Amino acid sequence: MTIPLENNCLIPPLGVRGLNTSSVIIAEHLTKKFGNFTAVDNISFEVKRGEIFGFLGANGAGKTTAMRMLCGLSIPTGGKGEVAGFDIGTQTELVKKNIGYMSQKFSLYNDLKVWENIELFGGIYGMKDKEIKSKTDELMRVLNFESERNKLVGSLPLGFKQKLAFSVSIFHSPQVVFLDEPTGGVDPITRRQFWELIYEATSRGITVFVTTHYMDEAEYCDRVSIMVDGRIEALDSPKNLKKQFDAKNMDEVFQQLARKAKRVDS
Repeated sequence: MTIPLENNCLIPPLGVRGLNTSSVIIAEHLTKKFGNFTAVDNISFEVKRGEIFGFLGANGAGKTTAMRMLCGLSIPTGGKGEVAGFDIGTQTELVKKNIGYMSQKFSLYNDLKVWENIELFGGIYGMKDKEIKSKTDELMRVLNFESERNKLVGSLPLGFKQKLAFSVSIFHSPQVVFLDEPTGGVDPITRRQFWELIYEATSRGITVFVTTHYMDEAEYCDRVSIMVDGRIEALDSPKNLKKQFDAKNMDEVFQQLARKAKRVDS
């Protein structure tokens, strides 16, 4: 059995990618307040190892704030959480060492060469020089970037940059990688290739936590949560959510829930 991603591209089924029953992300009544404003309101969920977990919500839903807490960048006001086995409130540095992160905006250094960026981040992740060199050579081959190796990153097309940024975010083989709207602004072919990289990563046991505004990409996730005004209003597989909301696609599911939103900024 295979799952179609886009035209001429097939995604391996979940079992082949090695999803197991252990949870690598655990959120229990997670809450974040800023004064009298509750950005994230008592959310609870778990994400399994090797899972692709879609974290959706309209502007102002609170998903960015929630992701920052899970990445160890913001301390919860209430509740608790674990990522990669570490407490997000008391072990933030250990959380950061065991995750990868790719932001919506390109996060590598445009004035450094491709190989320099890779080796820089390998060092930041605490990898040894010998390992960095061998994995850099391997990555160049896998991405077919040999001819781009000595080019400045700023000179690369956006699609190349995005694929490189994702590859660097998992260069140290983290347990979890957080992707914040990773395919924004790229063409459909590059989006397809990017999702092929995501599925290859999950086949190695890396858990992918992804936000996206493309509802067709929500269909590619194993499970999807949808936040509205700081709370998780729905969480299940795309198939089950479409059935629950009597919807033809995930866009219809999202629109039904997003209409309930009362706030516009998180």
